[in-house]
Amino acid sequence: MSLADHLRPLGATGIRVSPIGLGTVKLGRNEAVKYPAGFRLPDDAEAASLLALARDLGVNLIDTAPAYGSSEERLGKLLSGQRDDWVLVTKVGEEFVNGQSHFDFSSGHTRYSIERSLKRLRTDRLDVVMVHSDGNDLAILEDSEVYPTLAELKREGKIRAFGFSGKTPEGGLRALQAGDCAMVTYNLDDRSEQPVIDYAAVRSKGILVKKALASGHACLKPGEDPLRRTFELLMRHPGMSSAIIGTINSSHLRENVSYALAAIQQRL
Repeated sequence: MSLADHLRPLGATGIRVSPIGLGTVKLGRNEAVKYPAGFRLPDDAEAASLLALARDLGVNLIDTAPAYGSSEERLGKLLSGQRDDWVLVTKVGEEFVNGQSHFDFSSGHTRYSIERSLKRLRTDRLDVVMVHSDGNDLAILEDSEVYPTLAELKREGKIRAFGFSGKTPEGGLRALQAGDCAMVTYNLDDRSEQPVIDYAAVRSKGILVKKALASGHACLKPGEDPLRRTFELLMRHPGMSSAIIGTINSSHLRENVSYALAAIQQRL
C-alpha cells in the first residue's frame, strides 16, 4: 500500500495531493531555523535519493519557499524531467537575506517572486502559492495587494491555486473566504487553528498542515507514542488535505509514511 492510493482533493482546485507532503526547508537552509538540533544540508546525491524515496512511497507534494535558502533552485535541478509527477507548493511575501527575514506583500514584489520561483523551479506553472505571513494576518489580507495579485496570476495561468500560511485562526478563516486553501499549524501541542480546518471541510477548501510534529518538539506522557498519536490526529480529520513533514532523513520519512498509512487504514 502506498500514499498514492489515498490521494486527497485540495479543496475544489482539482489538485489531488498525498496525505503527507515533503517539506524542503532542510534542502536549502540551516540558518535561523527552529529545529531542536542543527543539521547539515544534504548534497545533491543525498537529496535526489530522498526525493526518489518520497516518490516511491507515494508522496506527490513538495513544499518550498523563497525563504528556504537554495531550496527552490536545488529542486528545479533535482526534479528535471519529473515535473508532472509532483504538486509544487511555494510561497510569496518572505525573503531571507543575510540571516534575517524581510517581508513584502506588494503587487510588484508578488509578481517578481512568482517569476523568480518559476525560473528557479524550471517550470511554466506553480500548482499552489501560499502567502508567507509575518504574523499580521488580517492586515496582510485586508490592506495589502498580495491576495488580489495572486488572483490575477491564477487567471493568467501562472499559478493553479493560492492561499495563506498564517499564524492565527482569524487569519486562516479570512484567507479561505477568497483563497483556495490555507496552511495551518495543527499538532498534538497546538490545535488553536482547528476552526480553520473545520471551516474548510464544509466549504470545499484545501488545508495543508505545517508543524505537524511541532518541529521535532512533540511530546506526550511517558509511554505514549507521539508519532502514532500525531498521525491518528491528522488523518481522521476530513478537512485535512496534506500534512507537510520536513525531513532529510530517509528512515524518518519511511516511518512517517508507515504511521500515516496505519492511521488511514484504521479509519477505513
